[in-house]
Amino acid sequence: MKYRKYHFATLKGKHIMSLKKQYLKSKPLCKVTFRLNAEAAGDAQEAALCGDFTDWKTQPLVMKKLKTGDFTLTVDLEKDQEYQFRYLLDGEVWENDWEADAYVPSPVSLEDNSVVRV
Repeated sequence: MKYRKYHFATLKGKHIMSLKKQYLKSKPLCKVTFRLNAEAAGDAQEAALCGDFTDWKTQPLVMKKLKTGDFTLTVDLEKDQEYQFRYLLDGEVWENDWEADAYVPSPVSLEDNSVVRV
């Protein structure tokens, strides 16, 4: 596997929002939209979302590629939790979310994992 260091993307001086959270009133869930921007995705043809909520690589979630080159996916996550995740590009390159809520050291590599708090 290849790894890339994370850095922060801006668009005309503004941070690009990559995590959108919508809390449900009727259930203890939060709809989280993960968005990997085209700059972070580079030349990737495919992107998958891997994390605590997918048992990492055993059940990666395939993201939809938009016309802009961004990748997106919405996942229902249980509220009041913290989840580690990363994006897997073309099945071989790991990428962090540039706008994650936090970053924590990965237990399996020298890289950090992105964190979403819901």
